[in-house]
Amino acid sequence: MVVERCDECGYAYDLTAATRAGDDIRVGVAELARLLITTERRVLARRTAPELWSPLEYACHVRDVLITQRERVLLARRVDVPAAAPMGRDERVAHEGYAESNPTEVAEEVTIAGRLLANVLGRLDTRDWELRIVYNWPQRTERTLRWVAVNTLHDVRHHLLDIHRQLA
Repeated sequence: MVVERCDECGYAYDLTAATRAGDDIRVGVAELARLLITTERRVLARRTAPELWSPLEYACHVRDVLITQRERVLLARRVDVPAAAPMGRDERVAHEGYAESNPTEVAEEVTIAGRLLANVLGRLDTRDWELRIVYNWPQRTERTLRWVAVNTLHDVRHHLLDIHRQLA
C-alpha cells in the first residue's frame, strides 16, 4: 500500500516533486528552527497530552529523521536495493533525551541536518532518483529515492503541524 495522501495533514505524495524536496525541506526546517528560538523553553517542553510528544521532542525527531534519511539515500547509491534499518523512532525519545535538549542547539542541528539532506538530494541525477531501498513503512516494500524524498518532506510538514497544534 503506497500512501497517496495523508488523511491527517492533507499532504499529497507527488513523486514528480521529488527533485524540489530538498529545497522544500530546507524551508520547513527554517520555520521549525525559528519556532525553537522564539518560543519559551517551558512551552516547547510541554506535552499537551500524554500520548503526544512535546514540540521540542517533535523537533528532535525531525532532526533525526533528516539524518537517517540522508544515510538511507547515500546507502541506496552504494548498495543495490539495501534494506533500511528502522530508526528506533520511539526509543530515541528516551535514549537521546529529547525532552532535555537545548532548543537553540536543536535549531542549529535541524538546520544542518536539513542542509546536508538537501545537498545529497540535489546531487541525484535522473537514474539515481529511481534507485530503490527496502523501506519498512507503512509496510515493508521497495521504494524509490523519489518516494524517500517526498516522504521525508511529508515528515517535516506533518510534524510542523503537530508542533503548531501544541503551540496554539
